[in-house]
Amino acid sequence: MAHIDYYFSTISPFAYLAGTRLEEIAKAHGATITYKPLDVVALFARTGGTAPKDRHPSRQQYRAMDLPRQARRLGMAFNLQPAHWPTNQAPSAYAIIAAQNAGGGDLGGLVHGLLRACFVEQKDIAEDAVIRVCLSAAGFDPSLADSGLLAGAETYAANLEQAVAAGAFGSPFYITDDDQRFWGQDRLADLDLVLAGQL
Repeated sequence: MAHIDYYFSTISPFAYLAGTRLEEIAKAHGATITYKPLDVVALFARTGGTAPKDRHPSRQQYRAMDLPRQARRLGMAFNLQPAHWPTNQAPSAYAIIAAQNAGGGDLGGLVHGLLRACFVEQKDIAEDAVIRVCLSAAGFDPSLADSGLLAGAETYAANLEQAVAAGAFGSPFYITDDDQRFWGQDRLADLDLVLAGQL
């Protein structure tokens, strides 16, 4: 059975645009997923990247054109400048980690729900109330927002170290158990083909 390590940030617009395609691909191939939320700004700093606000104007302008264009192509609602972005990524990441440890719900649905809350619903995903709603909607106990904070912090930090060691440098980033690496939601079709043995 194939396995995918999924490195991502809960404030990544490109992770939002991935929607639930990763989960659909994994299901089609009988693959498992480990969700590894991390601090993408710290990842940029560790791997030669630059935070969006510090990029050259040409790069910022392209990003502002491409994100809405990709959203339109995918038929997804999207706010280029959501009301609460950037925000503290850690609380939502801790909730995902706690939910993954607890099991019993729709983890992919939780991840997408948090991203949608940020980029569509214009909510602050650093707030406990928002996280609780997302947990409940995905079939998890909303009290997970308050539990396992120390373990969540430790795993969150470990995810960053693992990402750097594994060669990840952005969000979303997918790595298979045979070390095939895919950066960006626009590479999910390639991941699908690799898992099918066609690429």
